[in-house]
Amino acid sequence: MELISKNKNRDETVTIAAVERALKMLEALAGEPDGIDLGLLSTRLDLPVSATHRLLATLTERGFVSQDAASGAYGLTLKLAQLAFRDLDLRGLPDAGQIVLDALAHRTREYCRLAVVEDEDLVWIARAQGATAGLRYDPPMGAEIVLHATATGKAWLASLPEADALRIVCARGFEASERAGPNAISDVDMLRTHLTETRRRGVALAVEEGEIGTVAMAVVFRAGPAADAPVAGTLSVAGPSSRMGEPRRDAIALALRDAACDMAEIWPLRRRQMQVPAKPVARRQLDAAHSVETSP
Repeated sequence: MELISKNKNRDETVTIAAVERALKMLEALAGEPDGIDLGLLSTRLDLPVSATHRLLATLTERGFVSQDAASGAYGLTLKLAQLAFRDLDLRGLPDAGQIVLDALAHRTREYCRLAVVEDEDLVWIARAQGATAGLRYDPPMGAEIVLHATATGKAWLASLPEADALRIVCARGFEASERAGPNAISDVDMLRTHLTETRRRGVALAVEEGEIGTVAMAVVFRAGPAADAPVAGTLSVAGPSSRMGEPRRDAIALALRDAACDMAEIWPLRRRQMQVPAKPVARRQLDAAHSVETSP
């Protein structure tokens, strides 16, 4: 009986180790959108090439990994994303980005919005109302984003080279919209000053610039967790000036920064959710003992 117990414990330990290796491999591949070759993956995981190859064979057979026929690099398929979004759908949360926005609204108890970059403009695509009592700021989603007169616009403009930001705003004009508050920026010098302050703070602030009686704060988020990933859009928090005074702004700024990091992590999955691959990645059927190549 003691021998059986020892064998059982040993088998469980081996199984747990194999699962841990497989999970580490999936995590390593998740950071390689263009794939990674067998040797480099083996080195990163600190595993023998043979063991790495066997794990890849299993994950390929299960449809989680594919190998590019031209480069030989291994990469994740969309199966993990499909499983994740299947779970989100069952939870009633079809849009992964909405999860981050809802959490931001819950944390700040104010009106939050998500805008995405489209050419040289920003477009609202989602919102979440966090205010549960008192005044509720709830502007229409179809309104134009006046770049120089909103925290959202200034956050994005501050992420651009200054020459590009000034060119975009000047092409539209500082009188481009009637929807502006008494403190709206009215000339190039003011805009340059505001963008410099936004870069220094890391958060854009608009006090009665977009509308009378409102304060808004915003940050950009990137299209992925890498520091050099392109800016994909903005997250903003807005509310009545009576609730959005200076004592609350540090806490709201922290909430925005945290949400931007979360959105950057989840944004690649959201993009895959909305896209259908134009051409499936070619696969090779792997076997630990025999290497069999399929035609592309």
